[in-house]
Amino acid sequence: MKKTTLALAMGLMISGAANAALEANIGATSNYMWRGVTQTSTADDSSISGGVDYSDDSGVYAGIWTASLGSGSEVDYYAGFSGETKDGIGYDLGYIYYAYTTNADDFSEVYGSATVAGFTAGIALQVDNQGTDVDKKYYSLSKGFELSDGFGLTATAGMYDVETANSDYNHLTLDLTKDDFTFSLSKVFSDDSNGLDDDVIPYVSYTKTF
Repeated sequence: MKKTTLALAMGLMISGAANAALEANIGATSNYMWRGVTQTSTADDSSISGGVDYSDDSGVYAGIWTASLGSGSEVDYYAGFSGETKDGIGYDLGYIYYAYTTNADDFSEVYGSATVAGFTAGIALQVDNQGTDVDKKYYSLSKGFELSDGFGLTATAGMYDVETANSDYNHLTLDLTKDDFTFSLSKVFSDDSNGLDDDVIPYVSYTKTF
């Protein structure tokens, strides 16, 4: 589930579309983690991914992204609007639809985030799950740090608030980046009754944009 509540970075200019940008990406990870939980059909399995993003100077963006899940795949479709106020507050508002070729239920979310003084606070609200009304909320707070020699560190704390009993959990993820590579540590904090792995999980990822 690739789309985050951070504004997308765009690069390649499109001929005939003033100040518009198109960017493609490919990636691989030793463990496809999303919001602190592995997503592959075999827990803690590797995944390959790829996508295309479009944006223009108005702040409007849209994209599609897909990833392997072991058995089957996931495809995300998203669109939104991002920018910055005169006071230097960044914002990102949008909609995303998660589709699966496995037995997992498709669902969609509306999301929003604000970035102030280097901190990004976000919320995602699930609005549909196979036509069923649901009550799932995900809250996040992240902060990035520039380290020496081109390294970067991002810390993200997240909280999943789920209407279903024993489904709530919190997580903490640390991402150490260098060029196109990321080394991550992720840990879930939850009631053991929900069956989530609460060990510290390390994984490595590679992403290349064009």
